[in-house]
Amino acid sequence: MTTDASAALLRVAVPNKGSLSVAATEILREAGYRQREDSKQLTLLDRENGVEFFYLRPRDIALYVGEGTLDVGITGRDLLRDSGATAEEVMGLGFGRSRFRFAGPAGRYSDLAELAGTRIATSYTGVVRAFLAERGIDASVTRLDGAVETSIQLGVADVIADVVETGSTLRRAGLETFGETILESEAVLVTRGSSVPGGFEVFRRRVEGVLVARSYVMMDYDIEELHLTAATALTPGIESPTVAPLRREGWVAVRAMVPREGAQRLMDDLYDLGARGILLTDIHACRL
Repeated sequence: MTTDASAALLRVAVPNKGSLSVAATEILREAGYRQREDSKQLTLLDRENGVEFFYLRPRDIALYVGEGTLDVGITGRDLLRDSGATAEEVMGLGFGRSRFRFAGPAGRYSDLAELAGTRIATSYTGVVRAFLAERGIDASVTRLDGAVETSIQLGVADVIADVVETGSTLRRAGLETFGETILESEAVLVTRGSSVPGGFEVFRRRVEGVLVARSYVMMDYDIEELHLTAATALTPGIESPTVAPLRREGWVAVRAMVPREGAQRLMDDLYDLGARGILLTDIHACRL
């Protein structure tokens, strides 16, 4: 899939369409990689960063990576598990989250044991069969692409296994979820399990740096030294906060990375402690 001139490049598979594609492209751009401008473009060479991108169906990505045709891929955990490929999950990427649940006619099912002998319709037969096998449940699993909610009404299935977000679609079809969650899915970074491809660690660090930057902000504030211990207990930073003396006697300046979630509450707590000049700034990239 590559020429001799690009053989040393890290070959990365990216979803070619859908919500996974948009979010994956954003994270790669933030990590400093070139990305395609035309959705019809199938490959993109970023020689400066040592990477060649291939835009593929999300469902096929784990297979290409698992067989070694490509080195790294971004796909869904559900698609990885369903593929049966030998690719391995390296890290979650925090987008494309979904939950897989069983659903049946309202009031009909309440326990997974009741699945024995039923007909289950799903778009993810590999995931469902593995889940049932782990629990010793014998049921018939049929693959249906697209919406599966009508399969029960049409007499094709007794139960469905599908992505559940708000549950409103299921309720409109007269269905309700039951039993434990089959799988908590999200977008994941995958590689071949047998070896680490050259250039992968740099790629992984860049992506990881974007995820951290999205989750943290930089906080700066001034505070009297006598309150410093209490203040830094609230803002310990990643390794430790940076503390520098101010020209104003008895005061210091503090800088620390803090979780984005809850940062406003943290500012309130620091203000009550006596901190002033409290600032929050976004982090665009980092290496930890």
